[in-house]
Amino acid sequence: MMRSPFYSVSLDYSVLEKQRHQVILDLLAQHHFISVSALTEQLESSEATIRRDLIKLAKDNKLRKIHGGAEAMTTQASASAPKLNSSQFLLDKEKHKATKRLIAKKAVELCNDGDSIIINGGSSTYMMGEFLTSRHMNILTNSFYLAEDLVANSENRVTLPGGEIYRKQGIVLSSFDNDIVQYYHGSKMFMGTPGIGEYGVMESDPLLIRSEQKLHKQADELVILADSSKMGKTSNLIVAPLEKIDVLITDSRVEDAFVTMFEQADITVHVVEYCED
Repeated sequence: MMRSPFYSVSLDYSVLEKQRHQVILDLLAQHHFISVSALTEQLESSEATIRRDLIKLAKDNKLRKIHGGAEAMTTQASASAPKLNSSQFLLDKEKHKATKRLIAKKAVELCNDGDSIIINGGSSTYMMGEFLTSRHMNILTNSFYLAEDLVANSENRVTLPGGEIYRKQGIVLSSFDNDIVQYYHGSKMFMGTPGIGEYGVMESDPLLIRSEQKLHKQADELVILADSSKMGKTSNLIVAPLEKIDVLITDSRVEDAFVTMFEQADITVHVVEYCED
């Protein structure tokens, strides 16, 4: 039997540590310096964990540890730039993995064979792939990794928009208005988010928001996949206000106040069981 690339039950701490280390090096390649406080927020890890990571990477001569953070070695940025690097995506994929899997399963249950849907790139939406393998649908996705897995493991018709691959998340981004997206119509668009609350669906990366809003225009309904850890989190960018959201799928650790707020905004809320990884 072919082993599914979409999900693995075991969670190896050493793998997570490797992924954290790679994200740190990626950030240093982009910014040359990064503070401990910025890393704790970016990686959702404790300050003690981040400091241990920096000490270990410094001992391996992969960065220079300085007061309050770390800086890149002089050759690091040029050495890491050419490769497709999705370490942030891989790290996000491991967070709340079992719960995200149930959220993704519920998302696919909202679809019927023959539907045309849009799936935005992200760690939660990527997990829909496991449950799409036996389906026969038309799928437009800007996720390079989801598209690759669906082509290899399903009979779905898969469409990618034109553009360049955004290395951080493995997403195809186009800077042009006139591409295949404008000709595609989906009954639903599925999207994850780093945060959702009273202002709507949030996004922290300005490079992604234009692509997400462009895809949203081509769908009848917007379905948000957001585990309970995303509730109430805010950012500097709003992808979609509450009135633009049709369905939210979350888990049983969501606070009742959030469910009430979403339902009052005429959003259909589906709650799956929270699972420990």
